[in-house]
Amino acid sequence: MPRTRSLLLPLLAAALAVPTVLAAPPAQAQNFFERLFGIKPERPPVPPRGVPEAPPAAPAPGEPGPAPGPEAPRPAPVPARPVVLKVPSEDAVIGQDLQLNGTSGTLKLERAGTAVTARIKLPGTKISQPAESCTVPLANGNPITLSAEGKPEGAPRFEAAGAECPLRFDVVEGGILVSSLGQGPVCTFSNADCATTPVGLWGPAGATLIPRAGEFDTARGVADKAVRDNYKLMTQRARREDVRPIVSEQAAFSADREQLCRGYAREGTHGFCHLRVTENRALALATRLGANTAVPTAAAAPRRSRPRPAAEPAVDGVNPDAAGEMPPE
Repeated sequence: MPRTRSLLLPLLAAALAVPTVLAAPPAQAQNFFERLFGIKPERPPVPPRGVPEAPPAAPAPGEPGPAPGPEAPRPAPVPARPVVLKVPSEDAVIGQDLQLNGTSGTLKLERAGTAVTARIKLPGTKISQPAESCTVPLANGNPITLSAEGKPEGAPRFEAAGAECPLRFDVVEGGILVSSLGQGPVCTFSNADCATTPVGLWGPAGATLIPRAGEFDTARGVADKAVRDNYKLMTQRARREDVRPIVSEQAAFSADREQLCRGYAREGTHGFCHLRVTENRALALATRLGANTAVPTAAAAPRRSRPRPAAEPAVDGVNPDAAGEMPPE
């Protein structure tokens, strides 16, 4: 009998609670029986949708706050005035034997009183046998008097308009940038059975420039920045309808420079051609912006390394070269 009572008491308590459960809404009654008989656990309450989350609590005094998110990149500042690099001088190339792309032909500028002359041997390929090379001396190897055209784009310019192959000579530091004044870049000499393409950078042999690769790399960074700064300043000053042509011209310069310099000997090792073409581009932009190119505002030269501080003297007999060792007793 006592055992029977112990079994009936929970059932009696459940029966007494039935009216209360039945009086509750159906959803609550179902949840009650589910919890009573362990059909499934009670679910946590789900907040209604569309309710904004509460803002994070402010940190207590003395505690560090949350790390700030990354700031949006700021546009590069536009320089207040053009950047002017050092103007190359023809005196640095007078008497130098220069070669097209540092490999073929010869070009030497000489002074004849107040005039400047040039002796040129143009390299090319035979018309009848394009696989064979040839060389044509202009004016039969005699010096050609060049006309001085000033510095229309910042660097000294000379021209040989009356030569068999009309050419323009723009001086760069240590070389000559040659362009054609004729109908195209090719000059054909039928009597010599030779077709020449003298357009390009005439400079030292590629192997002689390798020891200066570090110097050229440092100067290239200065020249690239000068081109970017002058380009930004030009687009800022230009009228809205003139901005697109300036952008197109700058994009064409990058492509033309790459095509021009890809043939220079060992260019990938020393970077001489890219540097000189970029420097002249920076000067041309500064000249168009009305800058006084006689006064450089940036130097494309390698920085000097700072001297190392002198070693501190030994203290209490300790050898500073042997860290951690104790002095002998």
